[in-house]
Amino acid sequence: MPDTAAHRFAGFPLRPAAFAAALGSTVVVAPHPDDESLGCGGLLALLRQAGQPVRTVLVSDGTMSHPNSRRFPPPARRALREAELAEALEILGVDADQTLHLRLPDGAVPTPEAPGFAAAVAQLGEYLAAQPPQTLLVPWRRDPHPDHRATSQLVRAACAGLPAPPRLVEYVVWAWERATDAELPQPGEVRGWRLDITPVVALKQRAIAAHRSQLGTVIDDDPTGFQLSALMLAHFAQPFEVYLEAE
Repeated sequence: MPDTAAHRFAGFPLRPAAFAAALGSTVVVAPHPDDESLGCGGLLALLRQAGQPVRTVLVSDGTMSHPNSRRFPPPARRALREAELAEALEILGVDADQTLHLRLPDGAVPTPEAPGFAAAVAQLGEYLAAQPPQTLLVPWRRDPHPDHRATSQLVRAACAGLPAPPRLVEYVVWAWERATDAELPQPGEVRGWRLDITPVVALKQRAIAAHRSQLGTVIDDDPTGFQLSALMLAHFAQPFEVYLEAE
């Protein structure tokens, strides 16, 4: 229900680009390579331009976007997508060398009751405790992709073990296209706001373009493989990004 999402988000107040600096040191948690650029690439660029430290956590191994490719078997797909992430981060001004790669199974990021969840929580918790950020950027808790929801649960479990949990700011990816009304923010649930990213829209578009495998220009031997549609990409060409915070 894209019209429902767009209508809901359009009512959020617009904060100026300069507001980004107030978030301070930030860690962005991305379920897959490209979520960081799509959901919050503008904010990441603004944070870096304001001199704020930004680090990245990549949750999944990204290998299920083209599961039938023979030219790019799973290890090659993982390497390709991680290289695309590093390029996108460099464009946004983020140091890719500080990225934590959890390499959980793409399409099956564990939920609390699944094997592997506790170990991932511990690994993420150690990473956050070593250099505590002021803000964590995490996918919207009901974003309509199971890996995004599992990532939200993973982050919240890791934060519960920290002595001083960071500010949690949620970004949207698939909610633009696929969210039902029940999956969108409900009245009184969160405080939504939009961030003006006009000064860095071009940087964000370059970062998205770095994810070539998701745009159909690299892996050409899997006709069933994933590709970002023009309609989907249009949501992320707008001069603002949408964020949600718990009341």
